[in-house]
Amino acid sequence: MKYEAVIFDFGGTLVRSLAWAEYEKTTGEIAEIISVPRDEFVRLYFQHAERPGKGEFTSYQDYFRYIANLLEITPTDRKIENAAENLFNSTRKMVEDIRPDAVELLSWLKSRDYKTGLISDCWTDIPELWDETPFARLIDSPIFSCYVGMNKADIRIFQMAVERLDVSPESCVYVADGMRDELANAAKLGMHVIQILVPEEIDSAPTRENWNDPTISTLSEIKEFLR
Repeated sequence: MKYEAVIFDFGGTLVRSLAWAEYEKTTGEIAEIISVPRDEFVRLYFQHAERPGKGEFTSYQDYFRYIANLLEITPTDRKIENAAENLFNSTRKMVEDIRPDAVELLSWLKSRDYKTGLISDCWTDIPELWDETPFARLIDSPIFSCYVGMNKADIRIFQMAVERLDVSPESCVYVADGMRDELANAAKLGMHVIQILVPEEIDSAPTRENWNDPTISTLSEIKEFLR
């Protein structure tokens, strides 16, 4: 069939995601900056991490204070601000690590009148940086989980994506590395799902899903699926 739209994940797909060990390292650094017990902070930080991704916290600072409060500690504002700067720099590093063929592929899609979408499970930092990326002019409809109150574990976010593009799920290709059942949920809705799987980037992320259907190792390979 003829596809009308391609919808992308962001981290791990259009840009390389930080390795899980890097996320843990950064979170440990935050604990040290705000002077709280490292292991307990890291555990609670990841235990509740879906909440800022659903918009329950509108800043790093509020989330850090929330986790510290669970530990019955009140860090100074200066420590909280320093920790926020540390995390924002880490996020910017990821956002700037663009896959070498990402912009070329999106330009190719636009030149052939494909609609383009994005679904990103993210905190408010990603939409804050979005307009600085080359993707802002190439993606027709970006959806950020923190703005819509749900993540990709909820199939409704995929329904929202196709409705905003005004296409049917069956006419969409969804491309992602595979986290939090995103591939399974997109397929369940009726999308054609392609996993980008780069061997050297596979890590121990606890939210990574098992997927045995079509996989690619470079974004450029998507063109072959559309021809």
